[in-house]
Amino acid sequence: MNTAVLSIEAPGEVALVEEKLPDLPEGGFMVATTHSGVSAGTELTYVKGTNPYLTSTWDRALGLFTEGTPSVGYPVRGIGYMQVGLVVETRTRAVREGALVAMCYGHRTAYVADPMTDRFVELPDDLDPLLGIYVAHMGPICANGLLHAAHDLHGPAVRQLGDGVRGRRVVVVGAGVVGLLSAGFAMSGGAAEVVVVDETPARLAVAEALGAEVMSADDDPAMALKRRWRHGPEDRGADVVFQCRGQPRALALGLRLLRPQGTLVDLAFYTEGAQEVRLGEEFHHNGLTVRCAQIGRVPRGLAHAWDRERLSHETIALLRERGRVLREHLITDLVGFSDAPGFLADLAARRRHAIQAVLCDDVEEEGG
Repeated sequence: MNTAVLSIEAPGEVALVEEKLPDLPEGGFMVATTHSGVSAGTELTYVKGTNPYLTSTWDRALGLFTEGTPSVGYPVRGIGYMQVGLVVETRTRAVREGALVAMCYGHRTAYVADPMTDRFVELPDDLDPLLGIYVAHMGPICANGLLHAAHDLHGPAVRQLGDGVRGRRVVVVGAGVVGLLSAGFAMSGGAAEVVVVDETPARLAVAEALGAEVMSADDDPAMALKRRWRHGPEDRGADVVFQCRGQPRALALGLRLLRPQGTLVDLAFYTEGAQEVRLGEEFHHNGLTVRCAQIGRVPRGLAHAWDRERLSHETIALLRERGRVLREHLITDLVGFSDAPGFLADLAARRRHAIQAVLCDDVEEEGG
């Protein structure tokens, strides 16, 4: 049996190729992909050729990018980390045939999994399978940002995901998928106010539909919010900022929005550096903190209580609470697998735009 796999053959060149599936081993299971979410940030860096893995060697032991043979070369296959699959055959008691599972196995129409090495989360019956794309990885990415904010405030005493935002004033910079889900987590976590800042009116409209207050990045939101949010003499601004856009000007804006000694939790991926971040200005004078929240690491001291499974559970809770509005406003494009190569090439070349595109088998393209 074969599977169709999305393959980036070279910068700007995307194809769908056939690969033979391995035999189903004892203890394994096979899924047929029902939905596969596209990360318009990370994945497009391979289409554009800007991902650092394409030009540098990643030394995992040292945690350094170094000169040498690139860690990844073309063709790049199996990218993608937002899959939902239907279990069509199983040889393990770990998962039943007919179950829908959230996984991370890349854009492919079928996959043979091993429960000992492949993480999967069985989706509850009351969850829209389309939203299941967020359960295994993307949702936990955003939940981990909230967890970092909670740890910054409470250290190892964190009990609930909303501990870092409850009753506080929050800004989310960037209204892509990461920013919108992070805003959703902050609102569900009891933030006093959540303001989403972006440069694109259409994305701000989505954030507003999800229930957040919105401000244009072009209208100097730092000036407006610091006039409004007063904590004390010479103490104005956001309690915490979630920076979710991979542009240095977005990071610079996030620092301007913070109150003195505030924390910016950074979930963005800066493939072109950050030359516009002026560390001699707000960062220096207000004694600010920047914390990078990566899904590979929860805050120190919280790994036992806050593992990936718990973050997926928190994601399911968010999707149950806000699923209808997320489905209506966040998912902008449904694309058949056969149309995926052209769609990704168009996204990378900015010939078209999407907030959340989802690849499905044999569907007519929607949205856009």
